Amino acid sequence: MRVKTSITLPQELLARLDHVDTNRSALLERAANAYLAAIERENRDRKDREIIDRNAERLNKEALDTLSYQDLT
Repeated sequence: MRVKTSITLPQELLARLDHVDTNRSALLERAANAYLAAIERENRDRKDREIIDRNAERLNKEALDTLSYQDLT
C-alpha cells in the first residue's frame, strides 16, 4: 500500500533528482531502499565481525590444527 507524504527538500537537490529521473517518487523510493539495504548490510556485517571476534581464538586453533594435518612438502 502506498501512502502519500510531503517532504521539504532544497531546490538544488530537486534539480539534481529531476536530472536523473523525472519521476521523483520512484527515484526517492529506489534511493531510500538502497540506503536502507546498505545500513542493514552494515549492521549484519558488524554483527558477523563481533561473532568472529568472540570466537577468533578457537577458530585460529582449529585452522592451525587443520593445517598440521596437511602435507605441504
